[in-house]
Amino acid sequence: MKPGKVRPIAICLIILNGKVLLQKGFDVEKKEVFYRPLGGKIKFGELGTDTVKRELLEEIKTDITNIQYMGTLENLFIYNGLNGHEIVRVYKAELVNKDLFMQPVIKGYESDGEPVEAFWIALDEITSEGSRNQSENYVPIYPIGLFELLLNCL
Repeated sequence: MKPGKVRPIAICLIILNGKVLLQKGFDVEKKEVFYRPLGGKIKFGELGTDTVKRELLEEIKTDITNIQYMGTLENLFIYNGLNGHEIVRVYKAELVNKDLFMQPVIKGYESDGEPVEAFWIALDEITSEGSRNQSENYVPIYPIGLFELLLNCL
């Protein structure tokens, strides 16, 4: 994340049997665990659909199919004490590698070598940041507005 720059990204919702595949993150300043779909930066000249294909292949070594555009979100946020601004293209897709459906934790790596851990989180354990129940039984997902798009996927 570069300060003062708008970052275009594409993320992918993978939903199966009432669960969604989400990457775990941690904000050291807020001391907050959060989740967001896998995906990443849209490269110049690359379509959002191509970005989610590339990112899932890079991060968890799987292809995706039946990609559907769900919407675009504009995300202003503070992460690790830094202001961020993203334009987020949200897609829904299916995993080609069905074996991943059976793994409670899917481990992989970002292109820079940073580890990725993705989990199947039950939809009834997720809530939007704006209406977040402070109970530890609920996990926040980002970006803000994603929860509502997720509900439209069902």
